[in-house]
Amino acid sequence: MPVISLILNILWVFTGGIWMAAGWLLAALVMVLTIVGIPWARSAFTIAWYTLLPFGQTAVRRDEFRGREDLGTGALGTVGNILWFVFAGWWLAIGHVATAIGLALTIIGLPFAWAHLKLALLALWPIGTEIVTTDEAESRRRAMFGRGA
Repeated sequence: MPVISLILNILWVFTGGIWMAAGWLLAALVMVLTIVGIPWARSAFTIAWYTLLPFGQTAVRRDEFRGREDLGTGALGTVGNILWFVFAGWWLAIGHVATAIGLALTIIGLPFAWAHLKLALLALWPIGTEIVTTDEAESRRRAMFGRGA
């Protein structure tokens, strides 16, 4: 992990990352306990880790990144995302937005507020996304669109 990402991740933990990651973990645990929510729990556990240490990573659409659709990126993924939104997504998004508002009141908190807003969007529709390093995403983008893009 580059030094700047490490520093930003350390600051992030203290500016909302720890409690929002705990929210994602709580959602994942509730999903696991329901048994039928296990497919959603996998996404929630992955995003909990991303929420804890977001700098140096990014969320990408899995079908665009992998170049093919799968179970989570097709019609079944859409249904899963609708169910996710109803049962967990909206309250996680509210948590990220509330944290972002608090952080946006300070100049130093603006980059962290922006990151929370991106996570709020992800909280609404997480299935079909994959968390990858920014290096992986950039190399994939270059491979797909050429070096000059």
